[in-house]
Amino acid sequence: MKKTVCKEFKNSNRFDFPDGIVRVTAGQGGEALLILGSSKTALIDCGMSYCSDLLIRNIKEELQTRPLDYIFMSHTHYDHIGALPFIKQEWPEAIVFGAEYAKKVFEKPRAIETICSLNVNAWELYGSSGVRDIPPEGFTVDQIASDLDRISLGEEEIVVLETKGHTDCSLTFVLEPQRIMFLSETTGVLESPIKMHIAILKKYKDAMASLEKCRSYGAKRIVSPHYGIVPECFNETYWDLFFQEAEERRIFLFELFQRNSSEEEALEAYTDHYWVDALKAEQPKQAFLLNAVNIIKVYLEEYKRLGQ
Repeated sequence: MKKTVCKEFKNSNRFDFPDGIVRVTAGQGGEALLILGSSKTALIDCGMSYCSDLLIRNIKEELQTRPLDYIFMSHTHYDHIGALPFIKQEWPEAIVFGAEYAKKVFEKPRAIETICSLNVNAWELYGSSGVRDIPPEGFTVDQIASDLDRISLGEEEIVVLETKGHTDCSLTFVLEPQRIMFLSETTGVLESPIKMHIAILKKYKDAMASLEKCRSYGAKRIVSPHYGIVPECFNETYWDLFFQEAEERRIFLFELFQRNSSEEEALEAYTDHYWVDALKAEQPKQAFLLNAVNIIKVYLEEYKRLGQ
């Protein structure tokens, strides 16, 4: 498939967000974006715990005397919500929006243990200058966000899109009337104009349905998680690139399944092929391996469903 990359892409700044959107990210591996609405403010994701003190400082500098009104969770993975307990301690009145399944995740002690453990790994990986341990009682969903819900920020509003595939709690958010779409990881993480990291951890068909939902929405600008804002002229190529990467993984793994490779052998081959040095700056290898195990299971399920 031919990919079109516009000239402006090389010279564009992926952190140059439109007015009213501020990147308050405080460390490697997890992004946080603050929306300054005309009446309300909202934080989209909050990164990891190890840099929560700096994150809070960044948010306060942008809010000045304004409160933090809302926190929107794209999903419940540790690198998106690790700092949530500390944000809630600082702004206890802030309303946390998450998917219905996110609320169920936070009710599982084992899930909380995994979130906390992976945040400790990140603390060790990125430097031990910040917060190591997380108060487990700080993970909460105050209000369920469902498909096509609209939450007012004044003259602006957040539209919620359920985008299952990466997780069952994955949500995409659109800032209207600006039509800026903050994607979940279900529809990929852009790495470069020709490379995208994808992690379909649940159902392949759900991810493909989420792709079509987001594409058909017709957003003016799209924000890729862990990356930043994508040039407008790249929008359609973005969706094509996701599909191409998903297909590449399907072909790679289906060939392993056809050779009757065990799941352990498939994991070793997948890791050899997809674990690269560039990923070390974004996630601990333990997190990569956890995802890889689930990705292989998803594609094996699809392989069997198709009667391969």
